Amino acid sequence: MRREIAAVLFFLKRLMINGGKLESHKIDLFVERLAVALQEKFKGHWYPENPSKGQAYRCIRMNRLHRQDPVLLRACRESGIQFCDLRLSREFTLWVDPGEVSCRYREDNPCFSVASFSSDDEAEIDVAKLTSALERVTSDYHSGSSSVEESTQASPITVFNGRRAYQALNPAAPKWYPNKMVPGNAHIPPRPH
Repeated sequence: MRREIAAVLFFLKRLMINGGKLESHKIDLFVERLAVALQEKFKGHWYPENPSKGQAYRCIRMNRLHRQDPVLLRACRESGIQFCDLRLSREFTLWVDPGEVSCRYREDNPCFSVASFSSDDEAEIDVAKLTSALERVTSDYHSGSSSVEESTQASPITVFNGRRAYQALNPAAPKWYPNKMVPGNAHIPPRPH
């Protein structure tokens, strides 16, 4: 769970830095409070043997019906910043599942992978970087510097949502492209009477 939360924190921190509205120390405080809130929320709702179980509960979501995600709102309150200063997309879903973090901007767009984790030893090296960064964020000791650049060496990829550019932190994650839907080519099962 710690590595997935760390991926969420890095991703959201990058978006907030690119938004340019908040000062660095405010972003760091928000990320710290968000880490604690996510750990508390996910406790008892984390199923590595069945990652899709609890997926809706763990997702961070904002759309026309839910304009402010409760976990993000809590972190804002506890860090003393305004929710609107996060500068996140108005329609935004972030799924936090065992082994993968994925995101979608706007309801009609495809999702993309923010981070993907495996249990092999090679992946554990990168995971160690993420979890140690999370421990630094959530510890009582603050060194005064916790930039994303210090914690990750991969360069982020840019994702455009129509109005603004965002950056995903795991360029090595596999890209997913949906099959193009063509009217008349889909199988529609018969409706029961």
